[in-house]
Amino acid sequence: MTLSTDIHSTDTHSTDSQQQRSPTRACRFCGASLRRTFVDLGMSPLCETYPSLADLNHGETYYPLHVYVCEQCFLVQLEQYESAENIFSDYAYFSSYSDSWLKHSENYCDNMIGRLGLSRQSFVVEVASNDGYLLQYFVQRSVPVLGIEPAANVAKVAVEKSVPTLVRFFGAQLAEELAAEGRCADLVLGNNVLAQVPDLNDFVEGLKILLKPDGVLTLEFPHLLRLIERNEFDTIYHEHFSYFSLLTTLRILEAHGLRVFDVEELRTHGGSLRVYACRAADQTHEIMPSVRELVAMEEQAGLGSAQGYRSFGRQAKQTKWALLDFLLTAARQGKSVAGYGAPGKSATLLHYCGIGKDLIEYTVDRSPYKQGRFLPGNHIPIYHPDRIRETKPDFVVILPWNLKDEIMEQLQFIREWGGRFVVPIPEVTIY
Repeated sequence: MTLSTDIHSTDTHSTDSQQQRSPTRACRFCGASLRRTFVDLGMSPLCETYPSLADLNHGETYYPLHVYVCEQCFLVQLEQYESAENIFSDYAYFSSYSDSWLKHSENYCDNMIGRLGLSRQSFVVEVASNDGYLLQYFVQRSVPVLGIEPAANVAKVAVEKSVPTLVRFFGAQLAEELAAEGRCADLVLGNNVLAQVPDLNDFVEGLKILLKPDGVLTLEFPHLLRLIERNEFDTIYHEHFSYFSLLTTLRILEAHGLRVFDVEELRTHGGSLRVYACRAADQTHEIMPSVRELVAMEEQAGLGSAQGYRSFGRQAKQTKWALLDFLLTAARQGKSVAGYGAPGKSATLLHYCGIGKDLIEYTVDRSPYKQGRFLPGNHIPIYHPDRIRETKPDFVVILPWNLKDEIMEQLQFIREWGGRFVVPIPEVTIY
């Protein structure tokens, strides 16, 4: 096992000599020095690397999951240990395997067509369009689209759905190329991509360039306020470089000539935001009360000062202890425990809590890409969901807990042998 080590200084009262020995970290948005720890979740491998049987005798690289908060702009962030090319060029996540996410995407499509009056004469661009999970609905409604997706294996699936897809990483340069070709968009969207961008300023500048003068941008991302409130520490992993409040998002977009005029709170991914923005010069969109109301809510929660970020590490430890207590008790009682799902967040949860095959025997996933492979690091095997019916475990731990309702409905049959569900976040709950 290869360890990527780092020295972390979390004591703001350290001596000058200690500070000089600490590496310099700069905020990826504003450039200020990063000194304040948000949470330290130990060491973990990249979460979307699923080794095959042949890979198990090879080492895996672990990196620190040490998260900082910028004391100037309050962007919560990880350091970048691997290039985006190494992480995302061949990706294991396919959006279309979640029924509820597909429904969410279709509803978005219909809402935006109605709200913006999109038609055959319009143009919609999705950045990080994955397997065409969302743009397929615009295609079905005869609205011209373009997907931009860096993972060739995922983009191939989108093309098979008749979703035109450009296999490129997005940034200002690509936006300039598209603009020069007259391919600016009426609607630019990015769902759950903002967190995955190491060069944040270049990416956001590209979003502005890609917009028509009267175009609209929507971004969806997990809401930092809900992450803190609901103790969602497992949504922190190396592929997610940044974590956003609305307060910080406003600063970032405004710095690049974009103006937020509306925001919605969503239930997806444990609590997300959808922000609506336009070019700053476009005054056709009135700022909705939702923006002021959510800013006030975040300020009330302390996200406008460094003090509001202090307690999260203690919350994570309490969940760790509770989950380990449950699993150790089940093991002593001879109960069998399986997992459901192999999401990226499972790497953080299981490594931080020190959980391996001795406590969770296996997990299952609907994605054929992951079946027959293993979770990174702990090498818990991943099977087809039929494995649960075959082995009849006493407990099923739902690792993608944000989809717990959908999963429990799919797996109601475990009640036949007295099986029960375990949801680990925000606190261990048995159903």
